[in-house]
Amino acid sequence: MTLTLAHHHRYDYHPIRGRPLYDWPDGRRLAVYLGLNLEHFSFGEGLGAELAPGGPQPDVLNYAWRDYGNRVGAWRMLDLFEQLAMPVSVLINSAMLDYAPSLVEAFVARGDEIGGHGRSNAKRQSVLPESDERRLITEATGLIEQRLGLKPRGWLSPWIAESHHTPDLLQEAGYSYTLNWCADDQPIWMTTRKGRILAVPYPQEVNDIPSIVARKDGAAAFADMIIDQFDEMLEQSASGPLVMGIALHPYLVGQPYRLRHLRRALAHIAAKRGDIWFTTAGGIARHAMQLRPGIVP
Repeated sequence: MTLTLAHHHRYDYHPIRGRPLYDWPDGRRLAVYLGLNLEHFSFGEGLGAELAPGGPQPDVLNYAWRDYGNRVGAWRMLDLFEQLAMPVSVLINSAMLDYAPSLVEAFVARGDEIGGHGRSNAKRQSVLPESDERRLITEATGLIEQRLGLKPRGWLSPWIAESHHTPDLLQEAGYSYTLNWCADDQPIWMTTRKGRILAVPYPQEVNDIPSIVARKDGAAAFADMIIDQFDEMLEQSASGPLVMGIALHPYLVGQPYRLRHLRRALAHIAAKRGDIWFTTAGGIARHAMQLRPGIVP
C-alpha cells in the first residue's frame, strides 16, 4: 500500500544534482548575503527569545537583554559592516519605525535593502485568521513604504511562522520573494493561488539564534561555523550556483565578545571577495527572476 502524506503543494522535489547551470554576476558561483534582524518586543506580554527562560511577566531581564541589540549592538554591527564594506539585508519589524527610527534610517542611508519582518516579534502570524494575517502584512508593508519611501520585496515571518495561506498572501501583497523556507541552497519557485513567489535560502543553521540560544554554541564556535560553511560552499559552488545566507540578531552577536569573533568570520569572507558575489537577498532574487524560464526549479 502506498503511504500518502500531507503535502504543502508549493514546490516539487528537484535534487540539487542535475539542475541547469547558471552563474551569478561576473561569473561567480557563490552568492553571500547577511540577513540582519531588527526586532521589537512587547513589554510584559507576548513572545520573546529568552536568556533566562520561564520568568514571570513583566520579564525585565529578557526584555532589556533584547533591547540591548537596538540600543547598542546594532550600532556596533553597523560600524563593522562599514569597515568591511558589506551590504546588508535588513529585516525589520514595522514597530521599529516608531521605536528606533534612527537605527533603521542609518541602514537606509547606507543603501541597504529593507525587508518585511511583520509588526513585531511578540506574536506569530501563523495563528491568525486569513483576514487578520492579510491585514498584518498590509499594515507592516504600508508603514515601511510610508516612512521610508520604499516598498519591501522580500518577507521573513516573525519566528519563521507561516499559516497555510502565507505564501498566497505575500504574493498578493506584491512580494516577489520569501525567506521563510530553508529547504535549498538555491532559489526555487513556489506556487501560490494567483501566481508564484521565489524562495530565497535563509539559514536555520548559520543563524545565531539556533546556534547560540538553542545549542549554546560559544562565540568562537559560531564564527568558526560561518567560516567552515563559507569555505565548504565555495568549494561546492564549482559544480553549480549556491546561496549562503548568514542570519544575525544584534542582541546576540552585537555583544562585544561575540562581535569580535563575528568580525573575524566576516573578514575571512571579505578577504575572498573577488571569488564570490557579496550581495543582498533582494539582489539574489532579482538575478534569479531574470534567468530564462526553466533554469530556476
